[in-house]
Amino acid sequence: MCAAGLATSCGLAAPHRAAALEARELGVVVNTADPYSVEIGEYYVRRRGIPRANVVFVTLPVGHGEITRAAFEPARAQVQAGLPRSVQALALAWTAPYRVECLSVTTAFAFGFDPAFCAEGCRRTRASPYFDSPSAAPFRDLGLRPAMLLAGSSVAEGKALIDRGMTADSSFPSGTAYLLSTSDRARNARASRYALATALDVPVRVRRVDADALRDRRDVLFYFTGAVSVAGLDTLRFLPGAIADHLTSTGGVLDGHDQMSVLRWLEAGVTASYGAVMEPCNFPAKFPQPAVVIARYARGETAIEAYWKSVAWPGQGVFVGEPLAAPFRPRAR
Repeated sequence: MCAAGLATSCGLAAPHRAAALEARELGVVVNTADPYSVEIGEYYVRRRGIPRANVVFVTLPVGHGEITRAAFEPARAQVQAGLPRSVQALALAWTAPYRVECLSVTTAFAFGFDPAFCAEGCRRTRASPYFDSPSAAPFRDLGLRPAMLLAGSSVAEGKALIDRGMTADSSFPSGTAYLLSTSDRARNARASRYALATALDVPVRVRRVDADALRDRRDVLFYFTGAVSVAGLDTLRFLPGAIADHLTSTGGVLDGHDQMSVLRWLEAGVTASYGAVMEPCNFPAKFPQPAVVIARYARGETAIEAYWKSVAWPGQGVFVGEPLAAPFRPRAR
């Protein structure tokens, strides 16, 4: 395993393509108390051909971004008991809750409620053993199931997200990864590691841009920046399967208004994003490392694999998007 917190290229130069997760290896968790969850879960299972044995129905509080550990743990126990061992990752078919007390809901489902992934103030948290890992089967190899929210501001937005992920598969897009170095010194924490991404040998153009916002581009496959809010999203065309996020304190507070929610990325046409659900401070290790995401996605891994493997300390951040999107997965023969 690579050193936690370092955006290294450990394991990324392997000449073979990745063995990406398949629909039969993904579990879908549906909250029966949430009409959005029921409809989006059914749509996703049908569109992706998820085996019915891989679907678990739970009941969680609705109308709140945060739930308690007491409300969460029975639901996770149902998921753990109800899924075949062949299931390696989870799609959580809802937008809220996105937080379980001090943890993101995606971390809580992946690892269980482990306070070592929490932090008060500017502190380190437990490292993920999945960070930059070669594992193609995280539950089998590491005992964890990475999770991603099938989030959307409406049912229509949720279905559009799923459709984009489907369209992305094996599309081998001729796109560009834009790495923005902004004037926001506190949130520009990842810029010092952009050279690792620009040095990659991948079938994607990787460009560092010194600007506070990207505008008028039609080929956006990746967009990484540091800002409270990102301007100009309406001037961009995101390719199906695009991944984008902004390093800031509360981007993962999906119903928040103080800082831009990562739902705005999805509404602009992005297929996966990531944001902090509570103050993480600007540790780069608590946010996706562009070199890891780009390299692994371009090798054929799914969005959930490439994105999860890029965050060393994921406890305070939530992953949202279409988990199985795989633009560089070889076409089935």
